[in-house]
Amino acid sequence: MISSPFIPSSILLLLNVDDGDTVTDFMAQERERGITIQSAAVTFDWKGYRINLIDTPGHVDFTLEVERCLRVLDGAVAVFDASAGVEAQTLTVWRQADKHKIPRICFLNKMDKIGASFNYAVESIREKLKAKPLLLQLPIGEGKTFKGVVDVVSKEKLLWNPNSDDGKDFERKPLLEMSDPELLKEITEARNALIEQVADLDDEFADLVLGEFSENFDLLPAEKLQTAVHRVTLAQTAVPVLCGSALKNKGVQPLLDAITMYLPSPEERNYEFLQWYKGDLCALAFKVLHDKQRGPLVFMRIYSGMIKPQLAIHNINGNCTERISRLLLPFADQHVEIPSLTAGNIALTVGLKHTATGDTIVSSKSSALAACRRAEREGEKKHRQNSEAERLLLAGVEIPEPVFFCTIEPPSMAKQPDLDHALKCLQREDPSLKVKLDPDSGQTILCGMGELHIEIIHDRIKREYGLETYLGPLQVAYRETILNSVRATDTLDRTLGDRRHLVTVELEAKSLETSSLLPVIEYAASVAEDLSQASREAIENGLHSACLQGPLLGFPIQDVAITLHSLVIHPGTSTTMISACVSRCLQKALKKADKQILEPLMNLEVTVTRDYLSPVLADLAQRRGNIQEIQTRQDNKIIIGFVPLAEIMGYSTVLRTLTSGSATFALELSNYQAMNPQDQSTLLSQRSGLS
Repeated sequence: MISSPFIPSSILLLLNVDDGDTVTDFMAQERERGITIQSAAVTFDWKGYRINLIDTPGHVDFTLEVERCLRVLDGAVAVFDASAGVEAQTLTVWRQADKHKIPRICFLNKMDKIGASFNYAVESIREKLKAKPLLLQLPIGEGKTFKGVVDVVSKEKLLWNPNSDDGKDFERKPLLEMSDPELLKEITEARNALIEQVADLDDEFADLVLGEFSENFDLLPAEKLQTAVHRVTLAQTAVPVLCGSALKNKGVQPLLDAITMYLPSPEERNYEFLQWYKGDLCALAFKVLHDKQRGPLVFMRIYSGMIKPQLAIHNINGNCTERISRLLLPFADQHVEIPSLTAGNIALTVGLKHTATGDTIVSSKSSALAACRRAEREGEKKHRQNSEAERLLLAGVEIPEPVFFCTIEPPSMAKQPDLDHALKCLQREDPSLKVKLDPDSGQTILCGMGELHIEIIHDRIKREYGLETYLGPLQVAYRETILNSVRATDTLDRTLGDRRHLVTVELEAKSLETSSLLPVIEYAASVAEDLSQASREAIENGLHSACLQGPLLGFPIQDVAITLHSLVIHPGTSTTMISACVSRCLQKALKKADKQILEPLMNLEVTVTRDYLSPVLADLAQRRGNIQEIQTRQDNKIIIGFVPLAEIMGYSTVLRTLTSGSATFALELSNYQAMNPQDQSTLLSQRSGLS
């Protein structure tokens, strides 16, 4: 039986992130900053169970790392700061876990921190996450007085030796009327409340409680309650809550027990696609790392079948066959070579040159075809409209669009190939990093999720590839759209060799009320009748390429609907010419339209003490900030609002100065909104060099 939890914070491990030596934080940048940047996998055994643990980042710039790890997990442990409760990034990660239907346990960490409040943190989970917390533990003391926890289920108290730094030295004692009368009374009430709460959520447990134990809940065995909590956790109708302090490993052992007791094993997770493979190999590549000695290392979650070294595997996405040269069991940056690995495990494979994040791996092409046929038969039985065969591809990850970009240059042109190689390797590792060439200047453009993201990439190029690169100033990735409806006609007439290529096109572009990154393409009835599949693909390629560069500042066009009213194609005209004509016609239409720049708007949450609230609010007002509400969190004020990304660059330095380093903030992309005319004309003047 195997549990596969993940921990979205780098503290709940056997070492202490405060010293920068967490087991899974093995990158130099992680140890320096004391944060997790890359997800890392650790495999270990606990009381007869194999646990595959993935430690993921909490910073918003590395949201994709969380997303691609959640895709392959069976259960999750969400780690909260007991003094802060639910924070901005907690909501993001929680929504991601909801999307992937991951059962969760909550761990309230830092119970020994000044300002820690168990009740406040639990209430924030109830209010902000709309979850039902099941209190399986209560703390003994808070802040400096924290010394242990009480197990509500078994009515035992766990006390850690204050002189023990590694948390191994603790004692478990049953609560007795003689020694702890008040604590016993409190825990009995908490246990009764827990039993009632679980009975409301689980019918089988409710029947048991009402039948045998309705007179006295104290007689209900702990095992029966644990089994019911396990069912409720799997059904995701409630979340067990535990607490502790990972700094000294207080509460970590009961948490590991809870992981094996309440989170699902792979057999308890129902994956529909497994029925089509009939026990044959099916795995998902969810992460790629580059190792200087071994080359690309691919992390895989095995859903069915077995993986061995020297095994030939088939990549469905890339439609290619590769051979695994070695098979490793991951332990952060240390790896143990193993002869085979079965379903439910996370494997690290060496030798796969073409496999990328999100690729589905099977044993052979014939195995994929057999599974495809089974899926199609299943689809016919259920009369489903969409092709079930498409479901063979395990869902990869949605790559968010970058919001920042800057130029990156090597120290000399001779080093350009080295820089290209480094960026290619980093892109394969991190799909949220985009690299493109500026068609006008020929410079390499680096696009990322935030200031920290780009800073880390720059630092890694220097440390891992020995290249001193130069970054241009950070710029915001704007978008463009149009405000009215415009028509345009264009004709392309060209003779190449003895062939004449002639296309005449008339189209209309108009603004969409709903948000859409890609253009919505429609065809007039007269055009759609005679259009071949090849011509249709050529038209759509042309329209998509025209939308990559808008007429104002060259940013991508969004929220546009395009209708093709007329299309005349001379026999023998190539599809390339059709694409070129349609693209040129759309560009002509966009230039005639009333144009609008869209800027990224960020959700902002600032945590600040009362003394510094006024200067922070005054500064946000100057940054075109829109304050939604100001909440109170114990002694702090929480400012929640929206602010344009262009106004928030370098904000961490300003906030530190304003508040003497006492405030913190979190940012997350909300949406793209239209700039007002004054700000738009200022931006256009700056870009054209007039101001």
